[in-house]
Amino acid sequence: MHLVRWTQLILAAAITSACIGCGKKSAEAPAASGETAAPAQSQVTASAVVTPTSATRVTPSRPKPVDPMVVLHTSLGDITIQLFAEKAPRTVENFLSNYAQRGFYDQTIFHHHEPGLMLIAGGYTADLERKPARSPIYNESRNGISNRRGTIAMIRDPEAPHSATSEFFFNLADNESFDFKKADDEDLPGYCVFGEVKQGMDVVDRIAQLSTVAKGDFTKVPSPEVSIVSVQRLQ
Repeated sequence: MHLVRWTQLILAAAITSACIGCGKKSAEAPAASGETAAPAQSQVTASAVVTPTSATRVTPSRPKPVDPMVVLHTSLGDITIQLFAEKAPRTVENFLSNYAQRGFYDQTIFHHHEPGLMLIAGGYTADLERKPARSPIYNESRNGISNRRGTIAMIRDPEAPHSATSEFFFNLADNESFDFKKADDEDLPGYCVFGEVKQGMDVVDRIAQLSTVAKGDFTKVPSPEVSIVSVQRLQ
């Protein structure tokens, strides 16, 4: 999608959304003195057989997904991110398996900065050539995680909820208007948050403080350019 149109759409969407026992043994009585005890009759005591009564088999619960940690090594410093594998499993799997672990993000740049809102990366080279992405993924924005400052979320076409591929953005502010909402019993998909910066938010802020330039269809490219050198998984 044309970036200018995308920017207009997402800003419009943001403004619109913002408005809206045991057995017991008995003792035998002793014989009285001088009396001959009667022969003891053999007593057959049936042993109590304990039968399991519909023992309920406990199914072991699935292990809780481990939230991975990754480091974006950028040309301006490192950004350590915790990914929310439990809350956004498809999105995290897509980010790691389809892109990060394949080296897709290496040498891509932060190609758009929307002041006070977001910093976008994950799809373009330094020449602003779009890298071929894989198939779009299901939108998991209904995971209860808000687009608060310091979180990382997926970029998608504002008019197509399930269109995210490789691009992502850092929230520079609390952008609640980007969250999933319900209005009149209608689901309004948001932008899926799938991670949060644990270290290096100062690096994100430094990138956001750079001046921007227009290059072709790209109106606000941070300058000088900042690239993602590589992505390293820590756990």
